[in-house]
Amino acid sequence: MSFEEVKNTVKKIYEQVKSENLEERDNLINILHAIQEHYGNYIPLEAAEVLKELTGRPLSEIYEVLTFYTMFSTDKRGKYIIRVCKSLPCHVTGGAAVLKSLKDVLGIDYGQTTEDGLFTLEESSCLGLCGVSPVMLINDEAYGNLTPEKVRKIIEEIKEKERSGVK
Repeated sequence: MSFEEVKNTVKKIYEQVKSENLEERDNLINILHAIQEHYGNYIPLEAAEVLKELTGRPLSEIYEVLTFYTMFSTDKRGKYIIRVCKSLPCHVTGGAAVLKSLKDVLGIDYGQTTEDGLFTLEESSCLGLCGVSPVMLINDEAYGNLTPEKVRKIIEEIKEKERSGVK
């Protein structure tokens, strides 16, 4: 993708988000969310340069926001972002076995994406769901009381859904 393509796309997204929001200070995060959604779970680095021109903000400020929040990524990620809780309650209730199962089923480690581009595995601090630990998020959906078997079943269901084209 060329810089011009990114520039035109980011400009359209910027204008759309700017027209929807009242608080100027919040717009950058909302714009970054929209850009990431458009590109499929990542933000091209060229987008920061375009946002600098559009917003008048220093590039360092845009990079600061882009790199501070773990929800943003400048690396291409899978369609399904799997965030595994690494907190003590999840660890004590079987989190290590769940993680091993995930790594085995997906064939990847933290920070990696499957070859088919479907899954990216990320670690997360406490997800606030200790009552149903061990837990993981897949995109915005929480899965709790996990076991290695449940993890395999969840991943297989997602793969089957993708194969059949069900949305």
